[in-house]
Amino acid sequence: MTGSAHSPVPRHVAIIMDGNGRWARRRRLPRTAGHQAGVTAVRKTVEHCARKGIEVLTLFAFSSENWRRPPEEVSVLMRLFEMTLSRETRRLDEHGIRLRVIGDRSAFSKNLQQRIAEAEAQTAGNDRMTLLIAANYGGRWDITQAAQQLARQVAAGVLKPEEIDEAALAAHLSFAGLPEPDLFIRTGGELRISNFLLWQLAYTELYFTDVLWPDFDEAELDKALAEYSRRERRFGHTSEQLIRQASLAVSSV
Repeated sequence: MTGSAHSPVPRHVAIIMDGNGRWARRRRLPRTAGHQAGVTAVRKTVEHCARKGIEVLTLFAFSSENWRRPPEEVSVLMRLFEMTLSRETRRLDEHGIRLRVIGDRSAFSKNLQQRIAEAEAQTAGNDRMTLLIAANYGGRWDITQAAQQLARQVAAGVLKPEEIDEAALAAHLSFAGLPEPDLFIRTGGELRISNFLLWQLAYTELYFTDVLWPDFDEAELDKALAEYSRRERRFGHTSEQLIRQASLAVSSV
C-alpha cells in the first residue's frame, strides 16, 4: 500500500448487491423473482468488469446473517446459487474468468459444496479476472478464523506471539494473495458495510447508490468507476506529498 497516484481503473472492486426484494415488491412479485433478476445483473457486471480490465471482482452473495431470513427464501437462494453455478461456470471459463468462493462452506449441502469445488477447478487456470463470490461470509468470521489459525501455530510452537503482525494475520484471511479492494459499491440505498470485508476495506473508496441491484447495469457501474477516478487516495499522506511523488516518478522515466 502506497500513497502514490492511483490508476483511474481500480484493480479490485467489491460489491454488496442489495435491493432484490424491494425490486420485486415494487412490481408486486415474490421476493424470489427479485433474486432471479439479480442474476442477470451479476452477469452484466462480471462481463463489464472484465472488459474494463479490473483484476478482481468480489460479490457479496450471501452473508452469515442471511440464515436469519425466512426458511423458504433461504432455500430458494441456495437452489438459485447452485443453478447459477451450473449455468454460468462454462460462460466464465469461456471469458477467461477464474471463480473462487470465500466463506464458511460447511453449512451448505454436499451437492452445493461439490458444485462449488467443480466450478473452481474448471476455471482455476484462467487469469483474465478473478471473481470472488462471498457466500456464508462475514467479516468477523474471516478475522476470527484467521486468528484461530495463528493461535494453533502458537500452540504448536511454530510461531511466537510477538511474531503476529498485520501481515501474518492478513496471510490467513480469505483474500490472501489478492489485492485489497480499491472500490466498494453498495446498491439499494443503504449506507453501511454490513459485516463485509471488515479488515480489507480499511482504505477502500466507498460508493453508495440508490439503484436497486437488478437495475444496476453497465451504465451504473461506469458512474461508480468515474467517481472512483476522481478520488484522491492518500493513505495517510498529504496531497502535497502525492504531487511530489508523482513528479519524481515522471522525472525518473
